[in-house]
Amino acid sequence: MSAPSPQAPSPSRPRRRRRDGRGSLGQPGADLARLPIGLDLRSIQIAEGVRAGFAFGVVFLLDALVHWPPLLTMAFAANLACFCDTGGPMRIRLRVLTAFSLVGGLLWAGLGLLRPMGLPLVVPVACAVIFACTYIRVWSIQAQAAGNVLVVVVCIALDRALAPAEAGLTALMFAAGGLWATFLALVIWRLHPYRPAHRAVADVWRGLARLVGDLERLAAQPEAEAAAFDGHARAHRRGVRLAIETARAMILDLARSRERVSERTAQALLRLESAEQIFSNLIAVTELLDSRPSPEQRDATKRFLRRLRPLLVVIARAIREEASLDLARLEPALARAGEDLAAEPTLAHLAERTIGRVRIGAKLSTPEGYRPGGLDEGGRLGWRTRYLAPLVQNLTFSSPNLRHAVRASVVAAPALAGTLSYGGAFAHWLVITLVLTMQPFYAATWQRALERIGGTVLGGVVGAVLAYYAATPLWQAGLILALSIVGFAARQISYGFFVTCLTPLVVLLVEVLEPGHSSWEIVGERAGFTLLGGLIAVASCLVLWPIWEPDQVRRELRRTLAAHAEFARAVLSAPPGEDREAAIGTAARTAGLALNDLEAALSRALQQPRAGHHPEVEAAMVADATLRRISARLSVLRHAPDATAPALPAWKDWIVDTLAALAADGAGLPARPDTLQGPSFSRLAAQVDLLTGTLRPGGGRTPLAPG
Repeated sequence: MSAPSPQAPSPSRPRRRRRDGRGSLGQPGADLARLPIGLDLRSIQIAEGVRAGFAFGVVFLLDALVHWPPLLTMAFAANLACFCDTGGPMRIRLRVLTAFSLVGGLLWAGLGLLRPMGLPLVVPVACAVIFACTYIRVWSIQAQAAGNVLVVVVCIALDRALAPAEAGLTALMFAAGGLWATFLALVIWRLHPYRPAHRAVADVWRGLARLVGDLERLAAQPEAEAAAFDGHARAHRRGVRLAIETARAMILDLARSRERVSERTAQALLRLESAEQIFSNLIAVTELLDSRPSPEQRDATKRFLRRLRPLLVVIARAIREEASLDLARLEPALARAGEDLAAEPTLAHLAERTIGRVRIGAKLSTPEGYRPGGLDEGGRLGWRTRYLAPLVQNLTFSSPNLRHAVRASVVAAPALAGTLSYGGAFAHWLVITLVLTMQPFYAATWQRALERIGGTVLGGVVGAVLAYYAATPLWQAGLILALSIVGFAARQISYGFFVTCLTPLVVLLVEVLEPGHSSWEIVGERAGFTLLGGLIAVASCLVLWPIWEPDQVRRELRRTLAAHAEFARAVLSAPPGEDREAAIGTAARTAGLALNDLEAALSRALQQPRAGHHPEVEAAMVADATLRRISARLSVLRHAPDATAPALPAWKDWIVDTLAALAADGAGLPARPDTLQGPSFSRLAAQVDLLTGTLRPGGGRTPLAPG
């Protein structure tokens, strides 16, 4: 069955867009052409907001009582340190926050001392620091957050020259503020160290429930379109795979940060393993629905999915709320989920495996559900692997991270020279916006610019209104504390929403610290500098060393084809046994990650000017949908009773070799076998034929070939 071209107009497309809604960073959505700027309201963190507001507000209120200006530096540092705290294991957070507190103080003092020496010295030094701050994103998300906040420190430090005594006091107070926030976060007001990882696992199970719900909707349609299954795969399979990898990284970071693996960490890893196996089974169920089943088969699948979804929701809620489940009360529902499937052996087999993993997930949420065993967490990473290797690996101009760091520092140079020569008290907002808006890829920069500009304008209006009614210092202090809590609590919902909540805080703070300026003047200047900085950032990504997205799509497609060739080899050719299942699991995960990366590149290409209509991108869109179907069919063969049947070796070899040849680009395609395919391979062979016809029309050179 051939998939329709993604670019072809469809009368149901607007309705499907409305139904799918706007994707978010955690749930990208089905439409790759739409920016994922939707709100993720489940990510609100009230406790984090209160703690961050307390860290900043205590010092700010202390200054209001004693009126000692260095306390404002301390309060500002405490506020910035909270921006650096992205969560995770205690040791990693302690390392990042301590480094930020000390380095930030030294940068402020050092640049303040350099300021009187003139722009020929100040600008190159500041740009070198900006390069380092943007390049350290190769280490981790935590390092990226700290680097972004250090850019803010650099820009503000250049506002005023410091005498040696002032510089020393500034460095000391900045370090004190950062360490105070660190002490509050990690010692006094510790949030549960395991909670982020367990919530990430809960998000995986909730994502599975959403996937099942959407799949049940497709099963209820007598003749669902191929495009509907493509949208389902992109919206849900991509989101669940992303959630699985996010949770896996958090759990392994937690394990590596401790001397031994705790029972809670092992429990989270086992829950994640069960969820990933359920995910694989559901991909196979999707393929059964997509392969034109009979009405009886469709009804049986719909019943199974309808019974399965509430079980996934219950387990997800129990994990998130750290509640205990009564397994005995769930057993009737578990048993009922697999009933009436005997007439459909493949579906019955998949249902049995799925229910078994759901039972494990439920049992792990009972008080007696986990017994510690010999879990190997893989050991800690050495400093060379953790820090030196990423720096060296990205030290090539083909690396998007290096290009981004060079671009940010080059564009910041004239902006710094202009603002330091002719700017006013708020000119540093231009450089801050410019550097923080700029991202390694154009699509991400465009999205960040839209969110930052829109959030600044909307939040600025709110801030000016609040500042008008906050007529007394007490009201101002109370509003600043409240806005700080709201801003930090909302920073994971979406970047635009976070900027909207943060801007009123900035407006009130500036009015308190710079009493000679009205709130509307502050709003106007911030909006103007934000708009100008966002436009320069977007233009820079198009002009200075741009990353041409069709090239990225070509590379990602080759990698995805190679990953699916290995997946097919593991499913079709590996001998039976435990090693086969382990090899298939690894290959399936690699193929799923490669598909996610391909769709991320496609999404960026569709949002880049003119790239969305490039022939390579259009061919890759069809190839992406076809590879999703090939992956699903391989999942069926992986779990079906006849998955290891040795009857058709010629077709097995042809499928693997054809995928490998398409990935190699230039190798000759193998000859198509002339024997019968058999029912298990007919659909898989048809998808491979479609893929070959898409990438090599007429059997010639692939349109994704270079040159």
